[in-house]
Amino acid sequence: MAAPSRDGDHRRTFPAFPARTTGADGGFAETWWGDAWVTALEEGALDAERLARGRRYAERGNVDAITVTPGLALAYVQGSRPRPYRVQVRLRTLDDDDWERFLDAAVERPGHIAALLDKEMPASLAACGVPLLPGPGDLEPHCSCPDRGHPCKHAAALCYQTARLLDADPFVLLLLRGRGERELLDALSRRNATRAARAAQEREPEPLPGVRATEALAAARPLPPLPAPLPAPPHPGQPPAYPAVPDGPDSFALDQLATDAAVRAHALLTTGEDATGELTLWQDAVRIAASRPGSGLTATTRALYSSLASAAGRTPAELARAVAAWHQGGPDGLAVLEELWDPPAGRFDRARPLLLAADWPAFRPWRNHLTHPRGHVQLRLGRDGLWYAYESEPGHDDWWPRGTPDPDPVGALTGLGGPADTL
Repeated sequence: MAAPSRDGDHRRTFPAFPARTTGADGGFAETWWGDAWVTALEEGALDAERLARGRRYAERGNVDAITVTPGLALAYVQGSRPRPYRVQVRLRTLDDDDWERFLDAAVERPGHIAALLDKEMPASLAACGVPLLPGPGDLEPHCSCPDRGHPCKHAAALCYQTARLLDADPFVLLLLRGRGERELLDALSRRNATRAARAAQEREPEPLPGVRATEALAAARPLPPLPAPLPAPPHPGQPPAYPAVPDGPDSFALDQLATDAAVRAHALLTTGEDATGELTLWQDAVRIAASRPGSGLTATTRALYSSLASAAGRTPAELARAVAAWHQGGPDGLAVLEELWDPPAGRFDRARPLLLAADWPAFRPWRNHLTHPRGHVQLRLGRDGLWYAYESEPGHDDWWPRGTPDPDPVGALTGLGGPADTL
């Protein structure tokens, strides 16, 4: 099992499992407590065919990252439609009295705690009178698909994959029942220490040999060198799937921001630099919008444009034009769109003869702009020394970036229509 993303003691997110084939014995789980979970699922199901399809979904890797919180396992499951379904499996959490009985049973035998630390669930601990493992009907599936089966194939797939989580770490079962791993280990440590202290009081203390602290510290010992830093990961990590909740933040926007943060963190870790750290609010808004594939084509991306433009004090139309400039040349392209400047004599003055030699008409100069006499093509010289091509409807001052910037003004016009089309 891949290492989980530790969001907190009461929230753990596990990456999606790869596709796999069923073992030779035909069983899905590999441990007795994983088998008990699968048995609770299969004995409480009302339709064996839906179970079989859900098992195939799980084996093919259709279940995305799984988030586990007290009483809930959540994941997106890819079905036959392009958009995955949001699936939950609920399980009743234990009350305080149940947890007291469990802790007492766990510290009763030293091997119990050692087994849990080794990611094993002792059968004697599971039989302590506390309902740790679910029975038939204890698993409550919920899915956003229209199928009203109990469970539907998507919920069955999530249940099967959850059994694999339990195989690898029984603390996942304990988290589903309401307590996190760190919380339980701290409680077991305190309870074990109390039992040890009580047992020590009941027997005669034995003299222990010792060394005075002043003698132990008198001889200076060199400290060992620090270990070498861990190697950087080869690529940024994939954030977990964020569930959509009523009146909550947009899950797709959260996913994009988390992905962007992971990419920036990876670049900072591997290069020591953050290329976006010096951007203004407006430049960063344009960068985020430009990184969205298919921007402006869906309701989600239109909402993203609207919120980014509002945060930067601009309109969505201004943001769309700025994104086109960013695609053309990044921050330099955005500066060419928004900044006028007076270039020094020399390179700018040589551009018009070069255009005339290539059979273009005489462009009208104004500051760092050269405009076609018909008013539909324009060249802008950037401070980076590149020429940026723009187009507009003739007679309209509505310039949009086009093409690829080039150090040669004639090269920047390549692909915008030859001189024969414009004379």
